[in-house]
Amino acid sequence: MTVEWNDKQPIYRQLRDLVAERIMDGSFPEGEAIPSVRQVSADYKINHLTVGKAYQELVDEGLLEKRRGLGMFVTVGACCALTSNEKQQFIDEEVSAFLERAKVLGMDTQEVVGLLLEAGGRR
Repeated sequence: MTVEWNDKQPIYRQLRDLVAERIMDGSFPEGEAIPSVRQVSADYKINHLTVGKAYQELVDEGLLEKRRGLGMFVTVGACCALTSNEKQQFIDEEVSAFLERAKVLGMDTQEVVGLLLEAGGRR
């Protein structure tokens, strides 16, 4: 799998988000090992310190744990914690911005709800 790194945020942060996404979608199951720093560094052709920084951030958040001599493992409950955090971030950032934009455009709540229901029905 290839990854396109962007210039909008540091690579370690993008890698952290990629690992978090894989935890949430079940690609990295709770209690299981994730790829080693060396493996990720080689696969994505990025510095091992960058990978280590991304992993350390996830350890600090309680989503990964280091097991001496064994590697990094996804903690039990990581998926639920991530999903909860991501939902809150979505509400705080994206929903708030969406509602502010709708307000600027003169849309009332009923109109926005109707459009959301209509768009949701198309899926």
